[in-house]
Amino acid sequence: MDRSNLQRVVALINGKGGVGKTTITANIGGLLALSGWKVLIVDLDYQANLGLDLGYQGTEVDDDGLALAQALTYGVTPKPAYDVRPGLDVIIGGAHIDAAAAALVSKAAQGKLEEARLSVAMMLDQIAAKYDIILLDCPPGNDMLQAAAVAAARYVLIPVKTDEGSLRGMKITADRLDSVLDLNPDMDLLGVLMFGSSTSATNVRREFSEQVADALGGAQATPEMRSEIEALVFTTFLRHSEATAKKARGSGLLVHELDNQVKAAPKFWEQLRAGLKPQSVGPASAEGVADDLQEIAAEVVRRIQEKEHANGGVHV
Repeated sequence: MDRSNLQRVVALINGKGGVGKTTITANIGGLLALSGWKVLIVDLDYQANLGLDLGYQGTEVDDDGLALAQALTYGVTPKPAYDVRPGLDVIIGGAHIDAAAAALVSKAAQGKLEEARLSVAMMLDQIAAKYDIILLDCPPGNDMLQAAAVAAARYVLIPVKTDEGSLRGMKITADRLDSVLDLNPDMDLLGVLMFGSSTSATNVRREFSEQVADALGGAQATPEMRSEIEALVFTTFLRHSEATAKKARGSGLLVHELDNQVKAAPKFWEQLRAGLKPQSVGPASAEGVADDLQEIAAEVVRRIQEKEHANGGVHV
């Protein structure tokens, strides 16, 4: 198929859940939209936690994945929810995605495997020209939807925690990338992003780079190959802050929005002076997490632009 409209599609994926895919997708999308990019996020997960992060779950725009399921199953033009944030549209996920995934598996069993694997790419091709970037929030456990997502993606970003399960999920994901190269030969690994680190864990991050090289390069990797793989690890990372994650998601706010709210709130001594009982708007850790996410968004842009420059592409 013609992929000229799909040159800025980024799939965030890992075979294991709980590694920050949705948090990173929502916040990168929101930050890029805030900076002037026209952004589309596609929520391919039936759990639809993206709706919590962006605050639209249970509102009138939340169709529980119906429009997405219809687009994947029948090839109709997808209908995003527009301006979830200024400049940010979302194709909403939810329970209907399970039926769509089953329909794609059935289609593959009927001898239409290529059509099933290209379902996300064909869907996006209808509307991709309207956007500067498209982010795919991929489910951790659905093989067909994962394969269809990476078959549509120009770039793949793998968030990973430092535990063995996350690293194993990364390896499974890398193998899945290889399995769709026949349909998507230009797909490129944008990088591996460490999630849930401590700001002081320098040794952990160094060891993490070595673990990524071990997982992706194997025992036969030469020093040059290991160096190339380690260069895939983002220099930035997302620190762990349960308080910030819980407050942001519970409020339907992106982290930079929560940080702005915390900074704008009266300080505790100002509340005391006014005769009010001091109340916290949000955790102080929101600022550090917001800074991490801004740096991650900037590194995503830098890496994409470097690859486009190397390939003679067009920059935004």
